[in-house]
Amino acid sequence: MFQIGDRVVYPMHGAGVVEAIEEREILGRSQQYYIMRLPLDGLRVMIPVGGADGSGLRQVIGSEDLPRVLAVLAGEASGMSANWSHRYRANAEKLRSGDIFEVAEVVRNLTLRDREKGLSAGERKMLDSARQILVSEVVLSRDIPETEAHQLLDQAMA
Repeated sequence: MFQIGDRVVYPMHGAGVVEAIEEREILGRSQQYYIMRLPLDGLRVMIPVGGADGSGLRQVIGSEDLPRVLAVLAGEASGMSANWSHRYRANAEKLRSGDIFEVAEVVRNLTLRDREKGLSAGERKMLDSARQILVSEVVLSRDIPETEAHQLLDQAMA
């Protein structure tokens, strides 16, 4: 169970801080929820405590794992399907996993594809979302401003 003040990652939303653990009644059912604040956009998310494991909620990586994330970003593109819909589904699955290394892989692959051939509107939105998820975790992992996190990622992919 997470505690108030824990830095956590919620797949598809990014990293944030558990602000509270509250009992709420929704649709006639009372249960406990983590109230998580996402610092980059100020969004507040409610996650059922009982379903946290199944949702992929996890601790933010330690700063000692950040070099591995940057190495993924600096690596070569992994094989991606030429078919747009297959590629999109595979990348969406990686984002849903909540694994920071898979998120970094999506950012790297889509960035490289954008440089070579450009991206469709759907893939551009996916890249922006994946990058924001990655930046949010780097911000909380290193205690750095958002602009510095963006620079760190850009340098790794240069």
